[in-house]
Amino acid sequence: MTQLVGIIDIVWRGVFVPVEKGAKYKPAAIKNNAMAYGRQVGRAQEFVPGEATATTHFAKGRRLKDLYTSEEGELQVHLDTGQVYVHPDAFLTEPIELTGGEGGKVELKWAFGPGEEIIN
Repeated sequence: MTQLVGIIDIVWRGVFVPVEKGAKYKPAAIKNNAMAYGRQVGRAQEFVPGEATATTHFAKGRRLKDLYTSEEGELQVHLDTGQVYVHPDAFLTEPIELTGGEGGKVELKWAFGPGEEIIN
């Protein structure tokens, strides 16, 4: 039987960040845009930055600065199927917002350029 992706783990600036089920990873890529001209269609390419989103919880003893910085840092996205995606130029796109009553939920969203894929 083939194993499929079930768990996504995040390492941000060297710190493991436990995340809820539902984390998303979209690598940076070239996108083709349809361009109509006359009765024909062509394509024009554009670069689309990569994006990762994950929700963690803010626990006792943790520091906000361990999660949020306005600077770039290394983001690692680990899949339970053995692939690791490393992005040294990642940055968080939104400031932290804590949600009380739900375990201190914190949604994290990164943007980045092309990275390296490592397969274990």
